[in-house]
Amino acid sequence: MSKAAKASVAAGAAGAEVSFEEALKQLETIVAAMEAGDLPLETMLDRYEAGTRLAEICQAKLAAAELKIQQLEKRADGSLTLKPVMPDEAEA
Repeated sequence: MSKAAKASVAAGAAGAEVSFEEALKQLETIVAAMEAGDLPLETMLDRYEAGTRLAEICQAKLAAAELKIQQLEKRADGSLTLKPVMPDEAEA
């Protein structure tokens, strides 16, 4: 397994610790390697699994960012504040 693939697997195990940008960069590296088409089947499967975990990390981080943006509320003085989200709102 290549260094990039090993890093991706490690990142998948520590998803909360990897930044969105790093996860996306690793995912792009995996996709490029897979698109080249010269990898053995086992390596392709390993990369696919790592890529799936990285995609889940990216989706989770995007969802968290979207929720935070939705929570921003403008005050009368023009400043922004985070409003608390009710459990029903978070599920919607």
